[in-house]
Amino acid sequence: ASRNEVMRPPRSGRTSISHGPPRNLMPPRIVVSRKVRSLLTGALALCVVAACSPRTTAQVPSPSPTTSPTTAAQPSPSPTPTTATPHVFVIVMENRTYAQAVTGGYTAELASRYSIATNYHAVSHPSLPNYLALTSGTTWGITDDGWHPLPVGGLGAQLSAAGISWRAYMDGMSGSCTRSGYPYALKHNPFPYYGAACPAEIVPFSQFDQDITGTVPNFVWITPDLCHDGHDCSTQVADQWLSQTVPKILATSAWKDGGLLLITWDEDDGEGSTNHVLTIVIHPGTILHSSARAYDHYSLLASVEDRFKLPRLGQAAQASAMDDLLLTMPVLIRPGA
Repeated sequence: ASRNEVMRPPRSGRTSISHGPPRNLMPPRIVVSRKVRSLLTGALALCVVAACSPRTTAQVPSPSPTTSPTTAAQPSPSPTPTTATPHVFVIVMENRTYAQAVTGGYTAELASRYSIATNYHAVSHPSLPNYLALTSGTTWGITDDGWHPLPVGGLGAQLSAAGISWRAYMDGMSGSCTRSGYPYALKHNPFPYYGAACPAEIVPFSQFDQDITGTVPNFVWITPDLCHDGHDCSTQVADQWLSQTVPKILATSAWKDGGLLLITWDEDDGEGSTNHVLTIVIHPGTILHSSARAYDHYSLLASVEDRFKLPRLGQAAQASAMDDLLLTMPVLIRPGA
């Protein structure tokens, strides 16, 4: 876990100065206790870390040149390892370019406070292929939003097979995951496509508030309804929904104790040709506030699978995980130490 810690002053520290007569014009000799020396060393290390850490900017970084992501993995520092099974939250919003998404006030606040990928691209149009890419590493050659039964598999099956708890919360779902009316959208729920069935882990978003007060699943996927995700409503409405939902996640011990929240947009508005979208990486102890590396939905899937030590699916195997944005400030001194 990564928490801001306070360095406590020593209960006592003794320094003594030898006042004997000068010999050969040598200066007085200062003797410092071992306890004081260790504390001074820790303080110096803390100052060095503080001096080298980047400062949070109040402005959202300008987007990087909209080049297509490369599939070759790039060497990058590894994020701080965790011993317990981590918690990862994913929220997928709808149909905004990078520039459009950051016009939301709360979204811009998150982007400036935490980490953003400024050169991140969706992989297809329309919605469904992007959701499949995020959860299986392939679009399956699908180019529409229709119903396409696929083989059993995907991220959900991976998590279940590994004994990792997960739950997908669907905003607006009033019936089964394949037969619910507006504002729920099946095309924004990728999990039933794998095996053409509704896993028990798919539940209405109305259950979310109750669940996060108890044992939070290790992997949480959230699909807002067609208004809250910005598909049918304004950026301001979608931004307001995020401002109501994200603080609930950040208040959980699951997030505070080394958790990770990823917010991305499935695709741009379809008006351009680059499919350049915003992706925000939110975790405690943020070090790097923006990255211009080329990332895409396969990168996000790779990052999630790496976090859980799962084998990468499909094109995630060749994608570059967002390791630079996952770097965490190390804990120097723990409470009570």
